[in-house]
Amino acid sequence: MSIKYGKIPLSSLWCNMAESVLLSKEGDIAVVTLNRPEVFNAFDHEMVQRLADCLTDIAADAGIRGVVITGAGKAFCAGGDLKSASKFPGGPPAAFYKLASIFHKGIVEIFRMRRPVIAAVNGIAAGAGFSLALACDFRVMEKSASFRQAYTSWGLCIDGGGTYTLPRLVGSARAIEIAAFDAPISSVQAIQWGLVTKVTDDGRSLEKALNIARELEKRSLNSFAVSKRLILESFCAPVEVHLEKEREGISACAAHPDGIEGLAAFNEKRSPEFKRDSPL
Repeated sequence: MSIKYGKIPLSSLWCNMAESVLLSKEGDIAVVTLNRPEVFNAFDHEMVQRLADCLTDIAADAGIRGVVITGAGKAFCAGGDLKSASKFPGGPPAAFYKLASIFHKGIVEIFRMRRPVIAAVNGIAAGAGFSLALACDFRVMEKSASFRQAYTSWGLCIDGGGTYTLPRLVGSARAIEIAAFDAPISSVQAIQWGLVTKVTDDGRSLEKALNIARELEKRSLNSFAVSKRLILESFCAPVEVHLEKEREGISACAAHPDGIEGLAAFNEKRSPEFKRDSPL
């Protein structure tokens, strides 16, 4: 199904973000940079609110054809700012309740995003940073980077959709093992376990993520969006219900400009040329 979004003024989308989250454009690709390098990009309430607002704005901008999320400095994201949580009115329980509610809005935006979202993991991705990376459609990880769920080592449980995405990526048994023992996961283990799409040399994750986004731009983003939605929903419905969703989806895709072009290209024995401004 095609959903049309309004165009957000560039001044509001690209210029008014706080420094804790930087937003820039590489052509039609939005680059979101977590920018608290002095604390390894750990989330406090202000930062996670900015991230959620940023992702909401991107989702509503029809001109954006892909999203890359990365971190400034030596880390992707070290998780929640536990020192900040300890100073929150009402204490850590209130802090995490509020932080998770805001963080989860951003995670939902990623799940619903009708264009690819790619994590460029340039360093440690722990706690909420681990969950954020797993929520993305693709993950590019630098050789020296590492994952760590981190939550359970401090008596907490995983949030940010981590208990949803992790078993889907590695299976329930390994997900429980990761939750139980919280061992660091190297880039070698991550690629073997299917946690990441690509491993790159250090300093090259953003470049590779942008290249993936540009390659996907050449393909049908509408087909990607419908397929992504169907895959995410496949765990939540009886097979007969899901098959009906597939039937509706493929019919809608065939009526979309990308589907019309793709079928014409097939019949004419040529490569399809999908328009960059086709509606999402």
